[in-house]
Amino acid sequence: MSDRAVESVWVFGRHVGGASSPLLMNVALHGMEQAAGVRYRKLGTEHAQTVEGTPSLVRYADDFVVMCYSRDQSEQVWHRLAQWLAPRGLTINEDKTRLGHLVDGFDFLGFNVRRYGGKLLIKPSTAAVKRIRQRLTAEVRALRGANAEAVIIKLNPIIKGWAAYYRSVVSKEVFSTVDDHVWQLTYRWAQRAHPNKPKRWVAARYFGPFNPKRQDRWVFGDRDSGFYLRRFAWTKIVRHRLVGGTSSPDDPALAQYWAGRRKRRNGMLGGPTLRLLRAQTGRCPICRDLLLHTDREPQTPQQWEQWITTTRRALRRQALIADRVDSPSGDSGDTTAHRLIHAHCLRRSRQTGADSNGQCIT
Repeated sequence: MSDRAVESVWVFGRHVGGASSPLLMNVALHGMEQAAGVRYRKLGTEHAQTVEGTPSLVRYADDFVVMCYSRDQSEQVWHRLAQWLAPRGLTINEDKTRLGHLVDGFDFLGFNVRRYGGKLLIKPSTAAVKRIRQRLTAEVRALRGANAEAVIIKLNPIIKGWAAYYRSVVSKEVFSTVDDHVWQLTYRWAQRAHPNKPKRWVAARYFGPFNPKRQDRWVFGDRDSGFYLRRFAWTKIVRHRLVGGTSSPDDPALAQYWAGRRKRRNGMLGGPTLRLLRAQTGRCPICRDLLLHTDREPQTPQQWEQWITTTRRALRRQALIADRVDSPSGDSGDTTAHRLIHAHCLRRSRQTGADSNGQCIT
């Protein structure tokens, strides 16, 4: 839609009632754009430009949003879509559907889309922030009596997964707010773990500059293992790039395009891990199979959390000692290098002894 018409945009849409499977919904709702009156001036794998004056529709499974130029147009689109859905045995859920202006904003897939003084901003929705705060509170309460390492192992995938999902929008302020909530939870947890100790002792025991890359002495950590709790605000904001036109992940001709998009967004692996993964061209040096099978990026905070947990369990970083060739100066000795291998490959290599590439340090 053109910038000239943005001020008069009305939106509506959410939840089509009916089938339970997202796959079935994608089949049943194919052609919904045309039914809503969306018309394109240009449409291809590289660009998609709607005809000025026609609505725009965005859909994810049974959730959808229609952006129109006026309230009258939005009401007409609502009526057309209701008629189009009826023969398919589907209806628009009127309890979760509303007409509104972008100045007031709307929630979609956990995001809030709203215009602020003429500028469109997308942020984590208030409901999504409330859910993550409640989830973190429940997890920490369930860990009463556990040690600090257990708290860190449980919370880190949740924090990384939620931050990964929302890192493509305006989230820095929200990240800092949720970090404050996590600090309060962990501080109360530490006080409860040592009710007879003074506050200074508790703070010195569980908080400090555990992350050497961050100048923050209030990081929650375990002094025995060295593990520490991540912060939401440590996640770098990476702006989302619009998918080009009709580009589909299922199109084999666009495999390189989607691989490039994933490469730009896989910073959740961490710097050292990502560098090793690229140096090894993504393959395990023992079995030569792919280290990560990521045909598609996770689509929800829960999927990100699961992906991070699975990756942590599946991959191991192995330290190798290799003989160093004598230098002209006569120096000789060993050098240490690292590589990524599958966890099951590491177990097999330990059972059979050192492999041909070096000795595993445990």
